[in-house]
Amino acid sequence: MRLATTPIWLRAFAFLVVVPGAVAGWIPWWIAGAPPLSSGSGRVAAQWLGAAFATLGATIVLWCTRDFVRRGRGTPAPHDPPVTLVTGGLYQVTRNPMYLGVLALIVGQALWFASGPVLVYAAAVAIAFHVRVLMYEEPRLSRSFGPAYAEYCARVSRWLPRLRRNVGKHSLRQQ
Repeated sequence: MRLATTPIWLRAFAFLVVVPGAVAGWIPWWIAGAPPLSSGSGRVAAQWLGAAFATLGATIVLWCTRDFVRRGRGTPAPHDPPVTLVTGGLYQVTRNPMYLGVLALIVGQALWFASGPVLVYAAAVAIAFHVRVLMYEEPRLSRSFGPAYAEYCARVSRWLPRLRRNVGKHSLRQQ
């Protein structure tokens, strides 16, 4: 099956199943000791919090993938990237929401399984993501999108959303 003839949504889905599915799915589960997904451990609050993190993470990953397909006309896969710079949706809040979603999925599993080793894995993955962004993604995006990417970087932070200092400034003048 040729990549060019495969529908974009199918290419994006295949990438999600293989890469985030492994990094944020079965690897943390395996590190936790491959426990059963349901347990009667009495840690209901921690499991609910873990489920909330995992749900948030999965929602973010799916939303970003949809934006890559619809807005960027590409996939999250490095070999099949968007052809248009994606700056809308969650990408207007942070430049790397998909990585944050994957990390939320991993932290969710750490909480669900009460696993310190999975938290250590989450920290290692966060460091790996940061290095990848600095060494590979940002230089590639800068080459691909030039001034548009530079302007985007000036406006949107790499990881954590910026608090806007001028919120309400115009409304105060109008009163």
